Amino acid sequence: MLIQPGELLAQINSPADLKKFPKDKLVQICDELRQFIVDNVSVYGGHFGASLGVVELTVALHYILNTPEDQLVWDVGHQAYGHKILTGRRDLFHTNRVYGGLSGFPKRKESIYDTFGVGHSSTSISAALGMAVASKYKGIKKQHVAVIGDGSMTGGMAFEAMNHAGVSDSNLLIILNDNCMSIDPNVGALKDYLTDITTSHTYNKVKDEVWKVLGKFSKFGSSAQEVISKVEGAIKSAVLKQSNLFESLNLRYFGPVDGHDVNHLAEILKDMRDIPGPKILHCVTVKGKGYAPAENGNKTTWHAPGTFDKVTGEIFKKTPSVPQAPKYQDVFGNTLVELAEADDRIMGVTPAMPSGSSLNIMMKAMPERAFDVGIAEQHAVTFSAGLATQGLVPFCNIYSTFMQRAYDQVVHDVCLQNLPVVLCLDRAGFAGADGPTHHGAYDISYFRCVPNIVVSAPMNEEELRNMMYSASLHNGPYSIRYPRGKGVMPEWKTPFRKIPAGQGRIIKEGEEVAILTIGHIGNYAVEACETLKKEGLNPAHYDMRFVKPLDEEMLHEVFGKFKKVITIEDGCLMGGFGSAILEWMMDHGYQSQIKRLGIPDAVIEHGEQMELHKECGFDPEGIAEAVRSMTDVVKAL
Repeated sequence: MLIQPGELLAQINSPADLKKFPKDKLVQICDELRQFIVDNVSVYGGHFGASLGVVELTVALHYILNTPEDQLVWDVGHQAYGHKILTGRRDLFHTNRVYGGLSGFPKRKESIYDTFGVGHSSTSISAALGMAVASKYKGIKKQHVAVIGDGSMTGGMAFEAMNHAGVSDSNLLIILNDNCMSIDPNVGALKDYLTDITTSHTYNKVKDEVWKVLGKFSKFGSSAQEVISKVEGAIKSAVLKQSNLFESLNLRYFGPVDGHDVNHLAEILKDMRDIPGPKILHCVTVKGKGYAPAENGNKTTWHAPGTFDKVTGEIFKKTPSVPQAPKYQDVFGNTLVELAEADDRIMGVTPAMPSGSSLNIMMKAMPERAFDVGIAEQHAVTFSAGLATQGLVPFCNIYSTFMQRAYDQVVHDVCLQNLPVVLCLDRAGFAGADGPTHHGAYDISYFRCVPNIVVSAPMNEEELRNMMYSASLHNGPYSIRYPRGKGVMPEWKTPFRKIPAGQGRIIKEGEEVAILTIGHIGNYAVEACETLKKEGLNPAHYDMRFVKPLDEEMLHEVFGKFKKVITIEDGCLMGGFGSAILEWMMDHGYQSQIKRLGIPDAVIEHGEQMELHKECGFDPEGIAEAVRSMTDVVKAL
């Protein structure tokens, strides 16, 4: 079903078309754009609340800026749906996040209006500043705008970029989209600081008067501008009883302003084009604005609700007829509480993903022992290391893709000191519709080369519980990776059993070919073996459980018996599990034919997990075909 746009939106295929409308039509365009997003996401799913919150800002930016000549960078990109629709992708928007369709995030190769590929937080200011410095170097006059949320502003990289921007004298505008949310509610001192600014009636009243008076003197040139800036800053500091954080970094601060008044935003952006140097505009918005269930309901739920009834706001949930296996993340969350109840050394840490990682279960049950540290993966890891030095056992839960941002801290602060930090990597393997910025493809490779760390992956929920229990008893770094989505065991709450580090298990005996798997993807091998059994083939299957240390006794058995071996992983082939097996084989003088299945050395786009597994050849049928090819059996057509 192709969603039909409103009367005015139907005429907009580019920002140039938007500019043809008089200013008094902007409110209607915003209404139509918001409705188009609601209509599409309710049917096809996707991120929701963030884009609704910036409809007016998006329209104002493209109405005033000369995009794509002017450079517009969206932080993370959850909020860029309106941007995509206004920049020539309206009629393809129903393919958003679908295999082969539009990306859910801005992407350079998708559109010239997407100036920088995004997906991780806190990158926009650095990127836009780089563009601004390049333009200054080339002598080109253009606008450079970074739109960043207050959640992303908690990331250390954003502060590093602002610190540099303040001394760059470049044409950079930072727009702070302040809605008090990232995916979950924001935490920390910055949130409190922004709340002070936005709720200070005295400050806002004085700020308006200052703008009216000082604005009249702007025509007198740079010397007057310098005086204006000093007077402005002094008044702001006096009213707030503290220095302005942003102006202390030499960024001219404007705001806060209503982020839902499109005409006022357009006027402000028009005026700010003529103000030189780095500056920040503080816009106060409401996540989910204009759609009552999202605006007034649970903001975390409406971040990406799935499909829903747009009239009633009912989110569609499938009701299974038989008991279902739980999500791995929920097994983690509940198991951590269970372990913590029995061991008072155990703590929980996550960088701004309590609901996504299910650490919110522990935060509710034991608030003094579970910490959301904001979008700050580096801090999360080193904070955990600090806890570990004091005899505690922190479980630091970070999505695999975001753990990349804390790699130095894992190496320098955890592994080199051999501290007992448990690194739980959610969303390992393909992340699905979120695409390549969120795929957890590289953690096996980048962890197994670091000294002291155990690298593990459970094949099911029972193994996840046992690995968590084993990790809590291990005196050193321990990583556990598991995928997004459901496991395979409806009856998952089994008694804890310690698994010695580096001990695999035999799933089934077999002949001619040995299949070695790591993690959840081993369940695909079980399915493939059932298919092959009907064809008279009987490969053996080993669940290795650990990439580091490897089960050497088991590998001696495998390579002593089998001359044909298949390795399977839902991680990158370059330096991954299969590479580890090859290295071990060569080091120990064995000679077997090995076929490695996993993620190739390529960027794999978005789609359902099974679609991507099939594309890469390690879905159940791909595994079966690999066995057939090694046994010279061709499947009958």
